Amino acid sequence: MARLHDFGRSIFGRSKITSNLPTSPLALRIIGHLHLLGPIPHQALHKLSMRYGPLIHFFLGSVPCIVACSPETAKEILKIHETSFCDRPISATVDYLTYGSADFAFAPYGPYWKFMKKICMTQLLGGKNTEPIYPH
Repeated sequence: MARLHDFGRSIFGRSKITSNLPTSPLALRIIGHLHLLGPIPHQALHKLSMRYGPLIHFFLGSVPCIVACSPETAKEILKIHETSFCDRPISATVDYLTYGSADFAFAPYGPYWKFMKKICMTQLLGGKNTEPIYPH
């Protein structure tokens, strides 16, 4: 019986460690929650959000991620907790290709990044520049 229990824990990855992460469906050890996505991932995530709530802890393979399934939750994450996840991982390739992360896309969060974000929002995504895109 103990071997069956150990086998089940090794397959399904259950541990006794608790954390303050959102709720999560049952994950498999190697593929995580990929078996739950199916051919149309956004519909599968919607069904999961009906059961587990607007914030779900998800494993894409062995990579953990948090899925926000409602506009209110996504807005809270993107507006209030922006600084928690706005830095990108440092990579030697990206550092070489972007001259030491000197461009806006891979710049570390700080005054330069805030300034470039403001310029992009006002100049690139301002009303005058986006008018030709939309039909009248």
